[in-house]
Amino acid sequence: MDFREDENKMEPLTMFSQSSLTDIVLLLLIFFLLTSSFVTNFGIKVNIPEAETGAQTDSQFINVAVTKDGEFFVNGELTGKGMLASSLQEAKNENPEGTLVLRADKDAIVDNAVRVMNVAKALQLNIVMATEQTSQ
Repeated sequence: MDFREDENKMEPLTMFSQSSLTDIVLLLLIFFLLTSSFVTNFGIKVNIPEAETGAQTDSQFINVAVTKDGEFFVNGELTGKGMLASSLQEAKNENPEGTLVLRADKDAIVDNAVRVMNVAKALQLNIVMATEQTSQ
């Protein structure tokens, strides 16, 4: 039903305003940035075991990674078996109240993880084993 007379007919819009679309895209971008999870990438690929509960790690921790190939990384730096104690001592001197976070690959030899724990115990460091949180 068209109740208008011919001279009052409205022309269709020929111009499309993109300002509202830009606002929506900006809001979606902000939403996804705020809701996405930020995962710290330590740069060393280690398949750590899964656990029901977990704690976040930050700069107050001394990170030690043990790979399945038997390599040791102290705070991201490759360290040999013979230099493990001195590297951990250096890390403890930089962060005396630090806790050692052991990120041992689940396929790594247990003896390598125990070696790190023994050195940490000798240096009187608290030890935490890093795990992945399981999805339920």
